[in-house]
Amino acid sequence: MASKPSNTQPTKPQRFIKLGEVKTLTTLSTSEVYRRIAAGTFPKQVSLGPKSVVWIEGEILSWLDAQVAAKRGEAA
Repeated sequence: MASKPSNTQPTKPQRFIKLGEVKTLTTLSTSEVYRRIAAGTFPKQVSLGPKSVVWIEGEILSWLDAQVAAKRGEAA
């Protein structure tokens, strides 16, 4: 019995990253990260609890790719 091909592509497991890693990847300061979130130009954090927030690594990497593409005049 042949299996049907799936229409969905295999997805990479999502990984949560903390602010320190976000800052390392983007070279943005803490205040600039939150300023851009407030402006709607940066991925929002995910709350894991009352004192714990994380970002989804794939969203940050996609944002970085879009920044590079925009600066080079390419479509993201």
